[in-house]
Amino acid sequence: MKITSAEFIISNSDVSKCPKDPLPEYAFIGRSNVGKSSLINMLTNHKNLAKTSGKPGKTQLINHFKINLNWFLVDLPGYGYARVSKKTKEVFQEFITDYFEKREQLVCAFVLIDIRLEAQKIDLEFITYLGEIEVPFCIIFTKADKISKTKIDSHIAAYRKALLANNWEEMPQHFVTSALESTGRDKVLGFIDEVNEQMFKSGNL
Repeated sequence: MKITSAEFIISNSDVSKCPKDPLPEYAFIGRSNVGKSSLINMLTNHKNLAKTSGKPGKTQLINHFKINLNWFLVDLPGYGYARVSKKTKEVFQEFITDYFEKREQLVCAFVLIDIRLEAQKIDLEFITYLGEIEVPFCIIFTKADKISKTKIDSHIAAYRKALLANNWEEMPQHFVTSALESTGRDKVLGFIDEVNEQMFKSGNL
């Protein structure tokens, strides 16, 4: 996929105020400081489309960007700074759960995970949550330029083991990326392009 246009549309915390366009949406979410803004800028080939910051929790709203006039990239707040609790809606901001549970245009979520870290409980909790509410998702491992190929493989294997132990039948589809080196860009965009084509052919949107 070639990105020919990327336009900021709206920021808000009310799902009912999200764009009404019947276009497929791809939501990007992860722990605070996972490199989400850098990844979005890399994917869209725009240096400042999403705001980057060294401070966790920079994104506080649901941000919609219209890409190529035919799909939305949705930048969601990180969940690492939320108060941890056994109840999902106390772990994740209510409007995030509202988005995932009510947004009909959402066709896939991308859960971003820092590949440098071993399997984190909060990431596994969020993946489990998406599975429970039956939202299609993929995992995007970020910052692959920061560690060796051997460690990348071992950390992915650890996630696979953790998920299989938590009643997942298989490892969800995943991508290894680096915003600095543009690693994984073509694969992620190719996946989105393929899903869009299937959606439009089937007349679902």
